Amino acid sequence: MPLSYLLSLIGIAVVLATLPLLAEILVLTAAALLPAAGLRDKVGGSGLAPLTVLVPAHNEEALIGRCIRSVLASASSGVDVLVVAHNCTDATAVRAEAAGAHVLVLNDPRQTGKGCALRYGFAATLAGPSHGVLVIDADSVIELGLIERVRRRLMLGAPAMQCRYEVSCSQDRRRAKLTTLAFHAFNVIRPRGRARLGLSAGILGNGFALHREVLKRVPYNAHSIVEDLEYHLTLVRANIRVEFIDTAVVYGEMPVKSKSAQTQRARWEGGRLRVMKQWAPRLLVDVASGRVRLIEPLLDLLALPISSEVTLLLVAACLPVTWLRFYVLAAFAVLLFHVTAAAFSGPGFWGTMKALSTAPGYILWKLWIFPEIWRTSRANAAWVRTERESPANGR
Repeated sequence: MPLSYLLSLIGIAVVLATLPLLAEILVLTAAALLPAAGLRDKVGGSGLAPLTVLVPAHNEEALIGRCIRSVLASASSGVDVLVVAHNCTDATAVRAEAAGAHVLVLNDPRQTGKGCALRYGFAATLAGPSHGVLVIDADSVIELGLIERVRRRLMLGAPAMQCRYEVSCSQDRRRAKLTTLAFHAFNVIRPRGRARLGLSAGILGNGFALHREVLKRVPYNAHSIVEDLEYHLTLVRANIRVEFIDTAVVYGEMPVKSKSAQTQRARWEGGRLRVMKQWAPRLLVDVASGRVRLIEPLLDLLALPISSEVTLLLVAACLPVTWLRFYVLAAFAVLLFHVTAAAFSGPGFWGTMKALSTAPGYILWKLWIFPEIWRTSRANAAWVRTERESPANGR
């Protein structure tokens, strides 16, 4: 086989691997810059739908009280805070009850992972009078007005919603800023772009809400490491669109220490890889049968992490193939557009852009943990809790 022919085949393989992410972020970033459609989002009023705020918790005694207090500060009458203390070996249940929540205890070593706690809580919600359920992680705090905005959308008939999910990180280190930028791009820019295009915004695992009729129609049965992605794919295949509530913000803790961040990143990316193996063939069949609205979820599922994308593009740039080098230049222009838009819409634009100087080290770190990511993508991979780093703050 001639060398030029082999190099061309490698170039085509690089394009096929990197194009889904490039198409996804180009379209969604451009759409996110469009003006938002006018929405009736006034807070308050009478006759709002009763709501259950579900807080799944596994050994969260340090932060559960802070979470519940923020929920109660944002809530009014007609809101029930329900904590599922899942396989806890600490005082999570006691502190949740003391903070004002109702507590369900789920102790079953055969049921591990967040998905089991959610299914248990959803079943309890459907047994009560609530019109919908809002999921908030136990390490999170929410902005005032979030709950009332969710209740109003429920009253207006929204079947499913995702609130804006931001990172709460007090660290001023460049690695922390880079992590915050990455999450803002993934959790805000992309869902915002989907919302502008009338697509389903996605479920991010924290700050999402479901109408009770949705849970009846599409029972929650997602138990993978990335249960949020799995359930969202189930919803979009059932023609249920998740709305994005850009004006309602939930802040979640993000690990900064190397080991905790490594565990969480490997769990997320390995879980996405596993779901991609399971779901991509189904979505390809759906798209081929004419369900064009599933093209975007398919592209999202096939998209590589940006660090992996950059690594492949840098390798491709070293190949003596002219057309491939032009493709790499265009690809980096798209990535720069996406990252700049995310930095501009987030806090501290110049400080965030300076943090990009740590990107080469971040990419090397991602390559270092790839074996762990691959192990986590296996079908028998276990769920592992991310260790908290400031346990005294939430008592």
